[in-house]
Amino acid sequence: MFYVYILSSKKDESFYIGQTNDLQRRLAFHDEGLSKYTSKKLPWVLVYYEEYKSRTEALKRERFLKQQRNRNFYKSLIQNWPGGSVGYPENSGLSASKQSKSKGAN
Repeated sequence: MFYVYILSSKKDESFYIGQTNDLQRRLAFHDEGLSKYTSKKLPWVLVYYEEYKSRTEALKRERFLKQQRNRNFYKSLIQNWPGGSVGYPENSGLSASKQSKSKGAN
């Protein structure tokens, strides 16, 4: 499974969009400050993610989301996400630092 995700910085409320095939590992990478861009805006909270069967699909979606460059678009996407508990990763089973299970939105 491949994932497209959106993180929100608690420092300045900016968004970061990425894709990966291992969401837990990638979130830990961001949380540990190992990404050049995200290390400057710690801490991050996972606010949205989508699952895809192929990397090609995930890359297309990531590219589309990054091209929007529209904060209101991202907020609307997050607020209408059927995954529930958006902005409250402790309730969704995922966080920017520790994850116990994965459940996705289609």
